[in-house]
Amino acid sequence: MKVLITGVGGFIGSNLAAAHLSQGHQVIGIDNFSTGNHENLKELQGLTLIEGGVIESLGQVSEDVNIAYHFASPASPEKYMALAMNTMEVNTGGTLSLLQFSKRTGARFVFASTSEIYGDPLVSPQTEDYWGNVNPIGPRSVYDEAKRFGETLVAHFQREENVNAGIFRIFNTYGPNMDPFDGRVVSTFIRQALKGEPFTVFGDGSQTRSFCYIDDLVRGIMAMGQSNHPGPINLGNPRENTLLELAKMVTDIVGGSGEIKFLDLPQDDPKKRNPDISKARSILGWEPTVSLEEGIQKTATWMAKNLSA
Repeated sequence: MKVLITGVGGFIGSNLAAAHLSQGHQVIGIDNFSTGNHENLKELQGLTLIEGGVIESLGQVSEDVNIAYHFASPASPEKYMALAMNTMEVNTGGTLSLLQFSKRTGARFVFASTSEIYGDPLVSPQTEDYWGNVNPIGPRSVYDEAKRFGETLVAHFQREENVNAGIFRIFNTYGPNMDPFDGRVVSTFIRQALKGEPFTVFGDGSQTRSFCYIDDLVRGIMAMGQSNHPGPINLGNPRENTLLELAKMVTDIVGGSGEIKFLDLPQDDPKKRNPDISKARSILGWEPTVSLEEGIQKTATWMAKNLSA
C-alpha cells in the first residue's frame, strides 16, 4: 500500500506515518513545517518527504497512491489564530486540490475534520447529525469555518464527482510528538507540572473535554482510510472530564505544585466537548482502549525527555 499524508511533520501526521511504515507500507509526506517539527520524523525510516505547501507539492506525488490523508493545518487555537490565512487556505484550497488529485487517481481521500465544527455545542454528547453552534465571525472561525467548508467540499465531490472520500472528526487528542507549547490543555498541564508551575485554567475549570490517546486515534484513522464510508464519523474518547479534574489527575500522576491560576475564558471557548462514538463502533469496529491515566503517564514520560533535550 502507498499512502500520502499531508501535515506529516505534525503531531497526528507523524504518528500516522509511523504506524503505516510499521506495517510495511510506502509513505509519502508533505509538510511546509509552519507548525510541524522535523524532530517528529527523525526516526521514520523509509518516509519520502516533500517539503512545501500542499497545493504546489502535489505535482511531485506519484499517482499510484492508495490513500491520501489530509492533516495539513494548524490545529491548536494559539497556532491557527496566529496563522489565520494559512489555516483557511490549506483547509479550503488545499482540500480542493487533494480532492481533484483523488478524482484523477482513484485514491481514497480522508479528510481530517474536527470537533470544532460543533462550536460551543448546545447538545451533549455530540452526534454526527448535530449541525453545531459556531460563530462565523469570531476569532476561532478561521479554523472552525474552514473545516466546515472543507467538509462541504468533500460532500460535494462525494455526490457530484463520485470521489471515494471520507470525513472523520477528531476530538481532543494527546500523546508523544505533541508540541509542549501548543496551548492545548493536556500538553500545557503536563509541561507545567513537570516544571512545578501553576496550572493555567481559563474560566472556572468546570468546562469539559474528552481526551483520546494518540495510538487509539491512529487506529481509528487507519480504519477510516481502509473503509469506503463517507462519514462524517466522530473519533474520540467518550470519557468526559472537567479541566479541574484533569488538573488533579495530572498532579497525582506527574507531580508539581497543583496550584491553579484562573484566567478569563476566551471568546467562543466551548463549555462541553464529548463525542458520541456509536458510528465508529458500529461502522469501523473502533473504540479507544488506553485510559486517560495511562495516557497521561506515557505522555509525561515522553515530554520530560523532550523538554530536557
